[in-house]
Amino acid sequence: MATSLHLAAPLSHSNREGQVRLYTHLNHWPKNILYFSVRLKSKKFSSKLYSMPCRTIAHPTSLRCFTTNGSEELRGHEKDFVSSGVSAPNYLQRPNTLLDSSSNPHIHDMSDYEREMQDFFIEVKTMLKKGDINDAVDLLQANYEAVKEQMDAGVKGMEQAAILDIIALGYMGIGDFKLVERLLNKLSEIVSSMKNGEPLLDSVLMHMGSMYAALGKFEDALSAYRRGLEILEIIFGKQSPFLIVPLLGMAKVFGSIGRVKKAVEIYDRALNILETSRGAESEDLVLPLFGLGNLLIMEGKASDAENSFKRILSIYTKLYGENDGRVGMAMCFLAHAKCAKGDVDEAIRLYRKGLQVMKYSKYMDLDDDIMEKMRIDLAELLHVAGREHEGRELLEESLLIAEKYKGNEHPSSVTHLLNLAISYSRSKKFVEAERLLRTSLRIMMKSVGPDDQSITVPMLHLAVTLYHLKQDEEAEHLALEAIRIREEAFGKESLPVGEALDCLASIQSRSRKDDGEVFALLKRVLSIQEKELGHESEDVVITLKKLVFYLDKLSNKDEILPLQRRLSMLRTKYKKYVKS
Repeated sequence: MATSLHLAAPLSHSNREGQVRLYTHLNHWPKNILYFSVRLKSKKFSSKLYSMPCRTIAHPTSLRCFTTNGSEELRGHEKDFVSSGVSAPNYLQRPNTLLDSSSNPHIHDMSDYEREMQDFFIEVKTMLKKGDINDAVDLLQANYEAVKEQMDAGVKGMEQAAILDIIALGYMGIGDFKLVERLLNKLSEIVSSMKNGEPLLDSVLMHMGSMYAALGKFEDALSAYRRGLEILEIIFGKQSPFLIVPLLGMAKVFGSIGRVKKAVEIYDRALNILETSRGAESEDLVLPLFGLGNLLIMEGKASDAENSFKRILSIYTKLYGENDGRVGMAMCFLAHAKCAKGDVDEAIRLYRKGLQVMKYSKYMDLDDDIMEKMRIDLAELLHVAGREHEGRELLEESLLIAEKYKGNEHPSSVTHLLNLAISYSRSKKFVEAERLLRTSLRIMMKSVGPDDQSITVPMLHLAVTLYHLKQDEEAEHLALEAIRIREEAFGKESLPVGEALDCLASIQSRSRKDDGEVFALLKRVLSIQEKELGHESEDVVITLKKLVFYLDKLSNKDEILPLQRRLSMLRTKYKKYVKS
């Protein structure tokens, strides 16, 4: 006998047990919705939340970059990679590299050409930091026209490569990845004909490797990193700390393509080099330990990951004292590992202590993205542990901070309003969830307009909430509107459309819609899921189950038997989704 249907929550890639998701950002679906996954060994949870111009003068032998004012502003203000939780830019701490003067002891040995590269880089970075995107684009485009003129005249040397490198880095910061890819193709043509002894080549290769990796072009990234590593090994030897940047770049790429054993070997080599040259308690060990720990967590080796994060905590505590903000960050890293290991109570304790240390040390502003992410991580964990009230208090704190720093109904508050609404829905407090979701939708429509795809996130959540409040007519209208917007934004056969269709089918299943219409919607959902997620994905299993339910209602035995056989074959793999 087929089981009854349950309303599908919007934007659900999967419904894994023990996983809670909250939005950390709300921009464009799905790339900027980050998920923090919690896997518990001893307990199972079926609920989930969603983490949501200048002028240039070209000379045939010397390319010069003329910039506007303000190139000094950001010197010495690069955010520590540990405080940001992400990898630092790949600027090697050695001569002949494009560095801020404050961090490069050889800056005074630079040639005029290198100083111009340096000023150009800092100028672009300053503009992007200030949010002057148009000015940055004008500056990048002006310099690109100059270098293109030289390249068209047959001049393709290190100076042209260095300029293209900085231009590509600038467009990476802007987010124009298609243009970055074209620039990298031109850059690759130049560096492929250069000998390894060319000054600055190693730095350019490091940047290329980083950009290729960000674009998902992992083989190209490995090729760039390997060549850069070879150059540095020849110059400094195989045990030099200057090898760390390409080694960590390669390790991260190997981890991304599933070659975990190779990635671990490279992380171990990097750690060995640093321990030998800098000591076992050097702060320089933090980045490879952080990368290794994250990789081990993804591979399900939480105990090994815990050791890496314990070392980070120990290093920072000895260097800066237990009340330093970096120690708070390290506690949150360790909490993540504890959580993955299944030690929920200890993870919660570490998160709370870490956030407290970061707050009172004033290591970063309360509205900093990193602090916000940590609060949301803890809120997710509290929900997983069944402590929804405590989790909601943390989400309310995040909302109050956003309103204090950015004003009431600022677009950035939508993330927190959504998370609170999801939390209230989880506790079946749908009236309060409806109020928050209507506020979210109003802010988004005012901010981006009524046809932007990002408004479909609160729109679908509101549709689900209204369904629970038995307001099916408005719920159906919102789901249909979300489908229209997503079809225009992503295409009719895209996964975002499939999710909205799934939501609509669930809403219509309770209304007076013909069962055949709902069945047709689900078949369309299945087709999209099979194309985007694979024929044996968990989402496909759930949709197959719904189709069997409707075929049973329609008494269509000819079609139901093949689907039942598919479900039977997948029963072992996904027992939790096919229980009758």
